[in-house]
Amino acid sequence: MADGLVKQVAKPLMKAAARGRFVQRYGPWAVVTGASSGIGEETARQLAALGLSVVLVARRRDRLEALAADLAAAHGVEVRASEHDLASPAGVEALITEVRPLDVGLLVNNAGFGMKGGFFDLSLAEQRRMIELNCQTPVALTHGLGARIVARGRGGIIFVSSTAAFQGLPTSAVYGASKGFDLLLGEAVWDELRKTGVDVLTLCPGPTDTEGPRRTGVDPDKVPVKMMQVGPVVRAALLGLGKRAVVVPGASNRVAALLTRLVPRAMATRVAGRLIRRVTGE
Repeated sequence: MADGLVKQVAKPLMKAAARGRFVQRYGPWAVVTGASSGIGEETARQLAALGLSVVLVARRRDRLEALAADLAAAHGVEVRASEHDLASPAGVEALITEVRPLDVGLLVNNAGFGMKGGFFDLSLAEQRRMIELNCQTPVALTHGLGARIVARGRGGIIFVSSTAAFQGLPTSAVYGASKGFDLLLGEAVWDELRKTGVDVLTLCPGPTDTEGPRRTGVDPDKVPVKMMQVGPVVRAALLGLGKRAVVVPGASNRVAALLTRLVPRAMATRVAGRLIRRVTGE
């Protein structure tokens, strides 16, 4: 599996010199939040395959420790399992303190979650927790760790947003709004840091086959486009880092994102609402 990942992820970086430059620019350490599954786990796998040591951050320690052992054995890099609840400001501060001794060159703001349901049907407490994790956590981590990356004069910051960011998202109103926040934050920080040697990328995946959509009731058979696997999604992000401000993986997702910008915003929101009700069976 590890050899397959190297071939899949690093094909343009296969030469030792090119991989060395990647590690030199973004290493030696990467911090990946939400690393216990999905895009976060795959990002950690691909970064380790490229030669970076990785801090895996999530709440599920058992998964983190299993992944850490797997990556260390497969790639000979150092991997640390870091259990924190990043929806808590105390958890964020604890993580920043914990990684202070490490030379972190890449921050991947991936931790987040979504909920399906009407705005007034979902609890206020859970929607506020979503805002904390999806919005305030990347702000705090980028401020706390990003300043150190800027001081190094090289490195990278990745914000994981979503195609949900491009229009209002009925029955996922706060989730869509939070991902819009991430997109605009990432674009702004990208411009601010363009001349500092720090590369900033916002990743906007479309429907992706992870446990997140399934947990919120999405039926993959009803999604109008084929859900992407996490491997190509992460590969697109790593190949775009340092080259683009925003990456939307998948041709159909890029077309859909473009169309939302060409039609009236009310129409884009109505279409999104119909689609999300269809895939959740509401």
